Amino acid sequence: MTVMSIYPEDNGSKPEHIRDYSEISSRLNQVGVLFERWEANNPLSENAEQDEVLSTFKDSIDKLNTQFGFQSMDVVALKPDNPKRDEFRSMFLAEHIHRDFEIRFFVDGRGLFYLHIDNKVYLVLCEKGDLISVPANTTHWFDMGKAPDFKAIRLFTTDEGWVAEFTGDDIATRFPDFDEYLALVTI
Repeated sequence: MTVMSIYPEDNGSKPEHIRDYSEISSRLNQVGVLFERWEANNPLSENAEQDEVLSTFKDSIDKLNTQFGFQSMDVVALKPDNPKRDEFRSMFLAEHIHRDFEIRFFVDGRGLFYLHIDNKVYLVLCEKGDLISVPANTTHWFDMGKAPDFKAIRLFTTDEGWVAEFTGDDIATRFPDFDEYLALVTI
C-alpha cells in the first residue's frame, strides 16, 4: 500500500496521512515531485542483478530517457541477509541533496522516502511499481528498514550517478524510521 504522510519540519503536530494514490501524486506534483504508478510485472529471477533488471525494464527506461535525457543509471537492491545492510541504511538515512535530478522506479519491495520541502517533511512509502523523482537540490533521505527488501532502478541526469552532499542536519532522527512508520500507517 502506497501511503504518504506530511509533517511540519519540526514534527510538532499530528501528520496528515494520505492513502489515495491520485491525491498523493497531485500533492507531490505541487512541490515539484513526479510520482507515478508504472507496471513492474516483468518477471525477474530471484537474485536478479543490475544487467538483468535494466534489460528487463528497458522499455520503461527508454521512455524515461526520451522524456528526461538521463546520463546514467544503476540498480540499488538490498535483501535482509545482506551483510552491509546496516552500513547502507546508515548512509541513506542522513539528510542530503544531489545537484542533479534523479528518479527511482521500484521494481520490487518497498522503501520510505523523506522529502524536506518548504518547511514540511513528506514521508512517501514507495512500493513495487512506484516511480518517484527527487528534484535537484531537494533535501531528502531514504530508509529501507532493519530488514531491507527492495530493488529500484535509479536514473540520473549526470554521468556520475549517485553523488550525495550531506547537510549535517540531524532532522532524520526526529521522524519515524521505516519500521516505526509501517507500524503507524498499517494500524
